Amino acid sequence: MGKVVYEKSKGLTDNPLSYCPGCLHGTIHKLVAESLVELEVLDRAVTVASVGCSVVAYQFFNCDAVQAAHGRAPAVATGIKRVSPDSIVFTYQGDGDLAAIGMAEIVHAAHRGENITVIFVNNGIYGMTGGQMAPTTLITQKTSTSPFGRKEATTGKPLKVSEMIAQIPSAYYIERVSAHTVPHLVKAKKAIKKAFENQIHGKGFSMVEVLSTCSIGWHMTPVESLSHVENSMMPYFPLGVYKDEGEVIS
Repeated sequence: MGKVVYEKSKGLTDNPLSYCPGCLHGTIHKLVAESLVELEVLDRAVTVASVGCSVVAYQFFNCDAVQAAHGRAPAVATGIKRVSPDSIVFTYQGDGDLAAIGMAEIVHAAHRGENITVIFVNNGIYGMTGGQMAPTTLITQKTSTSPFGRKEATTGKPLKVSEMIAQIPSAYYIERVSAHTVPHLVKAKKAIKKAFENQIHGKGFSMVEVLSTCSIGWHMTPVESLSHVENSMMPYFPLGVYKDEGEVIS
């Protein structure tokens, strides 16, 4: 009988993923689930699902879950963590949810130094609700509400969330990673796991931004969308650690 060298994470349910072909949500789910299992906190983890493509995340994470109103996941997570401080509470949010309607929530949660973990998936578009322009949509990028491409003169530049949140004094750990290649996935897993470790040790607010794809919303093939992350998103949204109170960043 052969030796098992790889198996699906126990942090995920047996429900088949419902995301679009080429979407990286499932891959990011895997990194989160593996981190919870390896840190032996799956049995006390609670995810707060946002509104957007990640609205169905509670079907896939094999832990307790709560559904929040659009943009309000950090507020709900705050309440759960305060009444159940031993729980490992994390939000899983897209850029439309976190960076638009939920901007006030994420800023104030970071400002209060809430001991929660935020997984922020940035694919530069509203994926589930019609492909509208998001705060992180790139200049010239076409969406259902910017059919001629986003124009800086009328909508401003794309919002750099990690850079902004890193300026908040009470934020503990902020890092931007990507999920479009295997080497980048290795780094993303390390960052996500560290964000959970910070919460376990009571360090405070941690957020990992993950650059991701939306093949359908971008009107690209899955392969083309991976190249788009590398060639278009990463130059504007540089990867790296933007704040880490546990280390000196040069």
